[in-house]
Amino acid sequence: MGNSIGILEVTGFTPAMVALDAMEKAADIEVVQAELNDFLGTVIKIGGTVDAVSAALAAGKRVAAGFGVEPIVTLLSNPEPSALRTGILSRQERSPLLDQNVVLGEPTPSPQATSETEETPMAETPSFALGFIETQGFTAVFEAIDSACKAANVEVLAKEKLGGGYITVVIKGDVAAVTAAIETGKEKVGSLGKLIAAHVIARPSANVLALLPK
Repeated sequence: MGNSIGILEVTGFTPAMVALDAMEKAADIEVVQAELNDFLGTVIKIGGTVDAVSAALAAGKRVAAGFGVEPIVTLLSNPEPSALRTGILSRQERSPLLDQNVVLGEPTPSPQATSETEETPMAETPSFALGFIETQGFTAVFEAIDSACKAANVEVLAKEKLGGGYITVVIKGDVAAVTAAIETGKEKVGSLGKLIAAHVIARPSANVLALLPK
């Protein structure tokens, strides 16, 4: 985990996942945990050296801010063990309000964090894209995702709820198909609800996949 912990908290699931992808691609860090707060927020916890975590947080904050939200970041250098164990890291928890887990996934070491003697086969590198459509309102996201799937050859991977009416649907396919699907889906939100975010991640990092709801 290194000697520091980085925290990035942002409103919305899509900005958090895009920020996570940027952080993993920017520096040699390990994703420790992701957690939802039941009220629109998602927090990503990463570990590594101070320099690596600092660089990753800067990249994540920059990308998340592009969604028009105000990310909150902090770096904890040499966190006190008991604070880390019982206060910062969370045990698995299920929200009765949302009827889903709020501590997400089983994070895997970032590819940059593997030993120099370990080689990652090229076949394990994702060659597909992920698309995110996040709305406020179920009807809007259902209409958007139906239109997206009709527009291109894509697969629905997951649906995530954050409270406050925020719902995110995640799709998978090749870059061109996902891009076309997301563009079509965005156009269908309109008067049915509020579009919070829409984004395509080409060649997503391993932990974006690991942290998606099953």
